[in-house]
Amino acid sequence: MRAYLTVWRLPSAPVLLLAGFAGRLPSSMVPLALLLMVQQQTGSYAVAGLAAATLGVASAVMAPVLGRLADRRGPRRLLLTQAALYPLLLAALLVVVLGGAPDAAVIAASGMAGAATPLVSGTVRALWSRTDPRVRGTAYALDATATELVFVVGPALVAALAVLAAPAWAVGVAGTLGAIGAFGVAGAARSWVPQVAPSAGLFSTVRSPGMPRVLVSGAALMLGFGALEVAIPAFADSAGRPGISGLLLAVWALGSVAGGLWFGARVLSASLPRQYRWLLFGVTIGLAPLAWISSPWALGVLLFLGGTAIAPTLTVQNSLVGSIAPVHATTEAFTWLSTITVGASAIGAALGGALIEGSAGVPGSLVLACVGAAAAVVVTLVPGRRTAAPAQRRESVPA
Repeated sequence: MRAYLTVWRLPSAPVLLLAGFAGRLPSSMVPLALLLMVQQQTGSYAVAGLAAATLGVASAVMAPVLGRLADRRGPRRLLLTQAALYPLLLAALLVVVLGGAPDAAVIAASGMAGAATPLVSGTVRALWSRTDPRVRGTAYALDATATELVFVVGPALVAALAVLAAPAWAVGVAGTLGAIGAFGVAGAARSWVPQVAPSAGLFSTVRSPGMPRVLVSGAALMLGFGALEVAIPAFADSAGRPGISGLLLAVWALGSVAGGLWFGARVLSASLPRQYRWLLFGVTIGLAPLAWISSPWALGVLLFLGGTAIAPTLTVQNSLVGSIAPVHATTEAFTWLSTITVGASAIGAALGGALIEGSAGVPGSLVLACVGAAAAVVVTLVPGRRTAAPAQRRESVPA
């Protein structure tokens, strides 16, 4: 616990942790709440799914653009603007959906709300990358653990509000939380000093030495997780216990939280690339037996145990991005990681669903999850360009 207390005492650390958590909750609340709300209003899962997908795609596409802008001019003004704009666009989305507007208007409003999603996650990680190197790993571990909790608390909050009131209330609460989080993180970023950026192309950050392997391996891992997130509800349904799918997903996330808290307090001598490779291998081992399990309770135990490697893996992944990203493009680098992994997760979910509907069934989707993690390990073994310059420059940035 001493390591976590050290991080907590850092300037602005409590704000980053608490405001970052609040500002990330909309990412796990709005898509689900929008899906439920649109389906109730239109009676169509197709329109509801398209609206939720449009919101997610718009957010993912805009993130690297906004990340570059934040690096060039500082994130404070951008976050304050988004904190004001995001709730307004969500309110407009509510008016469009609840007012019975045409499907095209619902899709357009979803895209506008998604594009205005506050740049909380990328900014928080970029700020952690500027902390003392001696506690940076612990800070990333806390950040990864908080992110896992977002996907436990968010859907549970949506479910409660949908039952007690209506899905529209969940959208309203998410907008409020997003604004609070953005305001808080903007306050923590008030001392941000933009770095001089050389002229560069749109994908120059992605092509930085070491970044392609981190991004591709992260995409492979998240493709597998997307398949698993579809397979778990299908597994529960095939076992005649559809109600426990949420419990199984929560157990998986709680395993990750436990692993992240344990890992964050450790001091390891191995290099970050080596830690990343072995942790990815640990995730693969944890996923390997799932396709042969028939009991929901046994699946829950294995999900918890296998989940313990997830937050540590994401911790090291963030540490790698923070150390190899150009010092003038840290926020943009983290937004590229988020965009690519979110897209890969969506592809994994689609492929997993197709396998479940086909002859492979649920085991096929579970095998795909393991294959995705194994592919991530293979990617880390591919030789690539190496440079120590970005890491050295990172140490010189004031905490």
